[in-house]
Amino acid sequence: MDYAVQTTYSDPGAHAHLYDALPDDVAGIAAVIRNLVIHYRGGGIEFTGERLAEIDHRWVSSMLTTDQKRNGTALAEPREPFDRVVGCCRDYTLLTVSALRHKGIPARSRIGFGDYFREDYYHDHVVAEYWNGDRWVMIDAQLDPSGDYKFDLHDMPRGPFLKAPRGPFLSAAEVWLGVRAGDLDESRFGIGPGSDIGGGWFIRNYVHYQLAHLQGDELLLWDNWGTMTDTLDGADVPLTDEIATLLVASDNGDETATKELAERYRSNPDLHPTGRSYMTSPTGAPYAWVDLVRPAA
Repeated sequence: MDYAVQTTYSDPGAHAHLYDALPDDVAGIAAVIRNLVIHYRGGGIEFTGERLAEIDHRWVSSMLTTDQKRNGTALAEPREPFDRVVGCCRDYTLLTVSALRHKGIPARSRIGFGDYFREDYYHDHVVAEYWNGDRWVMIDAQLDPSGDYKFDLHDMPRGPFLKAPRGPFLSAAEVWLGVRAGDLDESRFGIGPGSDIGGGWFIRNYVHYQLAHLQGDELLLWDNWGTMTDTLDGADVPLTDEIATLLVASDNGDETATKELAERYRSNPDLHPTGRSYMTSPTGAPYAWVDLVRPAA
């Protein structure tokens, strides 16, 4: 697909003009995005009710609508943390991708796990990639680069596939194949040590998120469709093996794998949402099927 073109999810809609005043450099854009979003678990403020429900904004246009109703100023104008849109890593990333695409820069979101939040553990995470004319550059738009990190957040290193030294971020497909091969411990991957939300079933679902995001369906991390479940019992594990293998091959430049992924995603209803999602939001709202209909505004 053409990653310089907005998707239904990344399209800013009526707010596109707000991007015109953004910096032209990627680091500057990421800094503006950090001014717009606060993480619902890592921002130091406990949000409830309608404010916490902002994490269910599926569309960039909805995020920007919320921001403008609350602040009504240029995106680079400082916002107090409490006045920012409540979201998560996916939202920092999708807003960054949206702004880059607006400027004609190919960009995409990547689903996987990062080892730089806690020692000896990989937290689920979403980062961005942009094409610099020569290669895909990985950027963590959520984190302030002035922090104490052992690598460049705006050009994150990549290690050889499942070999030391590994990069700080592993794609979900890499992790799944590593677990299946016995090279990685599934208990070290999830939302946090000791949580039931992690391990094999969780990694498997993230492979399917990785595929969807790369195909332009940049869904919430609690949207569910097809064969995604909270257990591996009865799951179509061979299908995930095949998709993960193709994803890794595509990342390594295999154009045949890239084309096969696009065709399989388009043609197999188990791989893409068919107009609906079973949403398991961390807001505490009852789990339910929702229609994937973007607001008109």
